[in-house]
Amino acid sequence: MNKPKVIKSYENLSEELLEQIKLTYPRGFLRHLISFSDGKGIRQKGLPFETEDKYYLIKMSPAKAKGIIEEDDDFDDAGNLKTKVRDKYLDNQSDLEFLDSNNNEAKREAYE
Repeated sequence: MNKPKVIKSYENLSEELLEQIKLTYPRGFLRHLISFSDGKGIRQKGLPFETEDKYYLIKMSPAKAKGIIEEDDDFDDAGNLKTKVRDKYLDNQSDLEFLDSNNNEAKREAYE
């Protein structure tokens, strides 16, 4: 099955999707950005994220990726998702199997 590809701005994502993204990228977004061409052929940067039914590219520049993490209270001063926040989000999202196969660093022992 081909999943629909969706390009969205970070600000337009639902809280549920934001939680899933933070669990997938608990150490920040910057090193995970990829280049892509939008519908007009303009090169942009985006954060790839895949759910059970869609493939997302979340538009963000490297500066924006860094700024989001610096300003988000869910992340500590080192840019890592806080343990209490991670645990809460894991409980909220526990029924989503795709998080296990989405390179989800949140459950890796290396995170501890």
